[in-house]
Formats: sequence, C-alpha cells, structure tokens
Amino acid sequence: MIENQDTPKLSDQLCFPFYVIAKEITGMYRPFLEELDITYSQYLVMMVLWEYERLTVNQIGEKLYLDSGTLTPLLKRLEAKSYIIRHRKKEDERVVEVFLTEEGNQLQKKACIIPGKMQEKLNLSENDLLEMKETVTKLMQIIEK
Repeated sequence: MIENQDTPKLSDQLCFPFYVIAKEITGMYRPFLEELDITYSQYLVMMVLWEYERLTVNQIGEKLYLDSGTLTPLLKRLEAKSYIIRHRKKEDERVVEVFLTEEGNQLQKKACIIPGKMQEKLNLSENDLLEMKETVTKLMQIIEK
C-alpha cells in the first residue's frame, strides 16, 4: 500500500461535491414540498409508496437506504397527516405494512409537477439529467458491492 503524506485537500475529494449537491438540491425541493406540507424525506417515502402502493417498513427502508429508527418517525408524521396507514400483519405481528390513504393518493396528483419544476430550476437538458443519473447510479452500484 502506498501512503500519501500530503494533507487531504477538500478540492480533491469526490465526497465533497456530492455532499454540496445533495444539500443544495434538497433545498431546491423545499418550496415545492412546503406547498404539499411534507419534508424531503417524507417525499421520498411517498414516492416509494406511490410506486409500490403497499410495502413493509423494512422494504421501504431497503429502497431508501434508511434504518427503521430513522424511518419510523417519518412514517408516524405521514400517518398523522393522514397520507398513510401502518398496521401489523396478522400472520406476523413483527412486520408492519404501510399503505396509502385516499389523501396520500391525492397528494400524488399534486406532486406530479415537481420533477418538471426541478428540471426547469436546474436548467439541464433531459439528456444531461439522464447521463448524470447513469453515472451516479453506476457509482452507487460499485459502493453497494
């Protein structure tokens, strides 16, 4: 193993631009999500449920890379807003299922405009966005191995 004795420089790090981009893009979503009265994390949960309709807490956690300790408070807040219902499976009470309410389905209709608004705000072409997503997805797959 070759050791590098130089002090690490922020400008040389791959992690820093990802950190900044994540923080800034999340902030760009804020005004759109405030209109829906949800946070970015809640929006992620809702997107997964809009796609799959009914999932267990563990399945949502796997899809969002969140542990149940982080996910449970998010789900409780979404349930308090009447967007979801959580219930324990009769066959196995350790398993909690989550599904959308009618209000949760109505929220989906309002949220459909957000991706277009974000693309407009970022001022990137469809092709630019696809290329970036492919590159980042490839990196995620490498990290997951």
